[in-house]
Order: sequence, then structure tokens, then C-alpha cells
Amino acid sequence: MKLAIVTALPPSKVTLNEYGFHLAKHFAQKEEIEELILITDKVREPRHFDFDTGKVTLIEAWKFNSYNTLFSVSKAIRKSGADAVLFNLQFMKFGDKKVPAALGLMLPMMCRFQGIPSITLLHNILEQVDLGQAGFTENRILKFLFNQIGTFLTRLILQSDRVALTIGKYVEIISAKYQAKNVILMSHGSFETPPAPDFDIPEGPKKVMCFGKFGTYKRVELMIEAVEELRQRTNLDLEIVIAGTDSPNTPGYLQEMKEKYAMVQNIEFTGYVAEEEVPKVFTESAVVVFPYTATTGSSGVLHQAGSYGKAVVMPNLGDLALLVEEEGYAGEFFEPGNVASLARSLENILKNEEYRRSLGEKNYAAACSLPMETIAQMYLEEFKSLRKQKLKIKYV
Repeated sequence: MKLAIVTALPPSKVTLNEYGFHLAKHFAQKEEIEELILITDKVREPRHFDFDTGKVTLIEAWKFNSYNTLFSVSKAIRKSGADAVLFNLQFMKFGDKKVPAALGLMLPMMCRFQGIPSITLLHNILEQVDLGQAGFTENRILKFLFNQIGTFLTRLILQSDRVALTIGKYVEIISAKYQAKNVILMSHGSFETPPAPDFDIPEGPKKVMCFGKFGTYKRVELMIEAVEELRQRTNLDLEIVIAGTDSPNTPGYLQEMKEKYAMVQNIEFTGYVAEEEVPKVFTESAVVVFPYTATTGSSGVLHQAGSYGKAVVMPNLGDLALLVEEEGYAGEFFEPGNVASLARSLENILKNEEYRRSLGEKNYAAACSLPMETIAQMYLEEFKSLRKQKLKIKYV
């Protein structure tokens, strides 16, 4: 099979680039793949992949917020001669401006017109997104319009032969609302499953870390203030690590936080974390915090934390709670937006080494149960099924 994957890839700052990297890495190792064609966004920095098996072709075909994405990517797919296409998408994959984002999401429909089998991995659904908390709009009329547009775009995405969703509840919602028969559940999977980690942590201050793109529904002030509260009433020696960058919707947010909390001791803003630096950031951490006020789908950070055997502290929000239940992760929950609640959850872990280790061990076991290698094979089986169906239709 010649498989094309449409995704952002590091060092791109576009969302889902890390997920695309790890998914591509495991497809490249599959014997069934004759050629892996990566159709990705254009970047100025050089790319460095550690999975070039001699059958990987890279095509930089689109730019974030470009009005030409639909045509440039369609052309790249057609010229590549791909037998099938996998789209790694969420609703703002191709832009944070409405028209470019919408045009990019028409690509699965274009594949149908071209007769190329496609599977769309959709990481979020608008039916489960709080548009205000996620940084879209607080205006009621605009929320209504966004939801109507979201419904239209979802119908376009459903033109794909298969639409893979990462949470069971999402499958139920989309199947019922759109009467869709082509929606499947596909677990997110863990990026890497390293050998069993050392569940001990380095000597010195215990690092309380959060990882991601911040400023919309991911708010670092919640974590900073919770750690400060802990410092004031306990003897815990803590370091705050904020690993990542601004969300595209909130440029300048982290710089604002640096200035606001300039007097806070022992705090580090790492900026963008290159792929090769990710293991260090996680392994040095005592606990990984999710300072979210809302969720927009399955969490790649949770799966990464599990891969490195880390205890996690999460808000008591629907999607994360569902993911924990469905995939076997464990952690402390806090009330969203509540500094005191987050501080108590952190204290429960950081003051009890045995409990911290047990959470890390459970999360590592959950991560090992669905490695990305298995997820890639599950997609290949779906593509094989599609090929058989199309051949059957052809000869009938």
C-alpha cells in the first residue's frame, strides 16, 4: 500500500504535529507500507526524522491559514499516487481563521470525489466543545452560528470513508446526530512506550509540570497559584515547569504570565520543547498537571505522561474523566478553576511517595496497553477492509 498521511509534523507549531510524528513513525515500520507519503505544512526550519526507512516521501503542500490548502493538498494527493489517505485533523488544523479552516476540512470530500479511500481521525467534535472556554466566542448569537457551521463542516468530514473518534461518547453523539454509519472508535494510543521507567524522581525540588499550548482553556495561573499556596503552608520544596508555547488564539499569553508572576520563585518557562527534549521534561517531573478549564477531545499529554510513568492531576471535566475510565489511567481530580482544590490534589500526591509511585505505575500500564504501533496496525486493517469493499462494489 502507498499510504498518504495529511498532518502537521515537527518542527511545525500547528496543532497535532507531535501526534502526526509518532503515528507516521509507526506506519513507516509496517511491512504492508510500500511508500509512506507525508503531506505536511511548510516550515522554515529543517526537519529531522529518526524513522526514515527508505520508503518515506515528504511533501510540504500547505500553509496555516492559507486559502489555497484545499487545492494544493488535493493536488499533492493526486500526484503522489497514494492508494489511501489518512487525515490527522481537528477543527482548527488548517487555520484559526474561519474560511481557511473550513476549506481545509473539505479535503475528505475531495478524496471521495477522486475515488481515493480515506480515513479521517478527528480529535475533537464541536458538540462537546465549550466555545467560550476554548477561546472561540462568548456571544450567544455567534455561538449559535459557530454550531451551525460546525454541523455543516462535520457533514463534510463525514464524507470520508471512515471517521475515527477517540472517545466512545463521541462515537455515540456523532452517530446519533448525523445518522452516520461510518464512524468508528479508535483509541488515541501512546506516543512511545519506553522500557519500564524509574518511578523515582531526581533529588532536589519536586517539579510540578504542565505541557501544551496555553492561553485559551489551558491557564497556567491556576497551577502557579496552587503551588504558591502549597509553599506557604507546607515544607515542600517545589519547582514550577511550564513547558510549551502560546495557543495560536492567544499570542503573547505566556509572556504576560512571566511578567505577572515575575516575583514567584523557582519557576521555568521552557518555550517550545523539541521532540528530542520531551523525555527529559517528563522524566524529571514529579507530577503532571492539566490546568484546564475545558477540554476539546482526547489528551495527548495524558498518554505521554503515562508513557513516562507519571502521576497526573486533572480537572473533573467530562472528556478527561471519560478517557481515564475508558483507557485505565489514574490520577487526582480537582474542581476546574479552583486553586485550593488543585493545591489539595497536588499535596495528596507530593506528600505521599507510595501513592505517587502507584499512580505512575497504573498510568504506565495503561499506556503500554495501547501503544501507537497497535493503533497504526488497526488503521491498516481498516484500510484493508475499505479496499475489499471497493473491489467488491467494482466487480458487482
